[in-house]
Amino acid sequence: MGTSPSAVPEDGQWLVPAKDYQSTRFSGLAQITAANVRTLRPAWTFSTGVRRGHEAAPLVVGGTMYVVAPYPNTLFALDLAQSGRLKWTYTPPTQRAAQGVACCDVVNRGASYADGKIFYNTLDNQTVAVDAQTGREVWRTRLGDINRGETMTMAPLVVKDKVLVGNSGGEMGVRGWLTALNAKTGKVDWRAYSTGPDRDVLIGPDFKPFYAPDRRPDLGVKTWASNTWTVGGGTVWGWISYDPELDLVYYGTGNPGPWNPEQRPGDNKWTASIFARDPDTGQARWAYQWSPHDVHDYDGINENVLLDLQIGGRLRKTLVRPERNGYMYVMDRATGEVLSADPFVHITSSRGVDVKTGVYQPAMDKYPRLGEVVRDICPAAPGAKDWQPTAFSPRTGLLYVPHNNLCMDVESVEANYIAGTPYVGMNVVMHAGPGGHRGEFTAWDPVHRRPAWKVRERFPVWSGALVTAGDVVFYGTMEGWFKALDARTGQLLWQFKTESGIIGQPISYRGPDGKQYVAILSGVGGWPGAVVAGQLNPADSTVALGFAGAMRDLPEATGRGGTLYVFALP
Repeated sequence: MGTSPSAVPEDGQWLVPAKDYQSTRFSGLAQITAANVRTLRPAWTFSTGVRRGHEAAPLVVGGTMYVVAPYPNTLFALDLAQSGRLKWTYTPPTQRAAQGVACCDVVNRGASYADGKIFYNTLDNQTVAVDAQTGREVWRTRLGDINRGETMTMAPLVVKDKVLVGNSGGEMGVRGWLTALNAKTGKVDWRAYSTGPDRDVLIGPDFKPFYAPDRRPDLGVKTWASNTWTVGGGTVWGWISYDPELDLVYYGTGNPGPWNPEQRPGDNKWTASIFARDPDTGQARWAYQWSPHDVHDYDGINENVLLDLQIGGRLRKTLVRPERNGYMYVMDRATGEVLSADPFVHITSSRGVDVKTGVYQPAMDKYPRLGEVVRDICPAAPGAKDWQPTAFSPRTGLLYVPHNNLCMDVESVEANYIAGTPYVGMNVVMHAGPGGHRGEFTAWDPVHRRPAWKVRERFPVWSGALVTAGDVVFYGTMEGWFKALDARTGQLLWQFKTESGIIGQPISYRGPDGKQYVAILSGVGGWPGAVVAGQLNPADSTVALGFAGAMRDLPEATGRGGTLYVFALP
């Protein structure tokens, strides 16, 4: 079994995207159980009016639900006492041209609540604070430039008086960063770049990574050729966790640019990495690179689930991470030591991780080569698991992982950097992995380092997961099925067909009437759903950075949509 550190009593709300700072996505509500979930039925629905990819988790604060839509990023406030009656909307002024530089649909991954305000990001690089009662804009700060290819799609996290946000655009030659804004004023308190000299990366005397080779100065410059670090990626568009006892925030950095690895020799630090930072100053405490010199677009932005686990006979403060390179990492979150790294998917792209040295061991026969097709690289570029977040139950001790079963064929080509345009240098065609299915939902035991059960899905499982104290786990499929499984056995207990494929993040909350509800946004899109949301031609297998080839039958299975579904027991 495992526990979440600094757990707070269940209050029936959902204030931050992952439910808590530890990123467990666990609801302590237990009215809905494995015994009665089969009677779950729709309570009410709400249309956002946008028919693109809906990746956000709704928030519930008191008697109000808040929903952020994809571009143009309207924020809706819904009255839970009135079956979702619209209270107010807020639509920020945005630059329409931002849609043209978003690599993988115009998605938004949600908002955070703190101190009476809703905080979220816009596609054109603004962070906004909105009064939760009135919908009035409190402040709005622009942090990036679409003319350089920057966008912002991540959900912010508020830690103490800081709003933490990062940028997207690794496929545009953007230089990644995490920025802390003052929650009251919106002014920038600090910015930590992912590449460049230590002063830019906020690496100082408190930086003590576990592995000695990572302690050398200015690795964000010296592990790059010439000045390629300036357009080298490392964007921060995923998830942030926080340990209030250690007073550290944890987050990952994205892929290096371009995808063509011959144009950026070296380890390319600190892309495809994790940082532990002091939230007050931004100073790095430790860092670790998941995939040095990442050659397969594996990124490193996935969620870090903070758990206290019995490892080797003693309780350890751990960080559990299903990484895109295919390994389930368990780390000491105080020091950055890798305690274990086990495959949770079929892997051909590497030979393992040496836990003594922390070194990832790539398979050189799967290294992309200029002008040559290299086949059957597994996992494919979206990784074993992309951004779609896991859930952890302290009752079962299991981590519930929505993920992919995809492989790819690649061919390197020359990439030329022009600001605001694609900077990739790779032709990619993806296809189903072993077994012919493209997605899986796995319950993983992080202590015994093995799957407890696994469910296969036709398409990649691109939605987030939710697990409850009723021992029910929820997720959605890209055909549009919203499913409830027995959290202990994986048995399908209930499913409901929504209007569109599901790539959103389910939540559970207690309504003003005292009942437990479950909510999910339906609206296919994102990277794998671009063939539907963007109405692309899947006949060209290289479209959507290679995802179209793997998803050519998705338009036959679902259509575009944008609807919130809320369910309850009779």
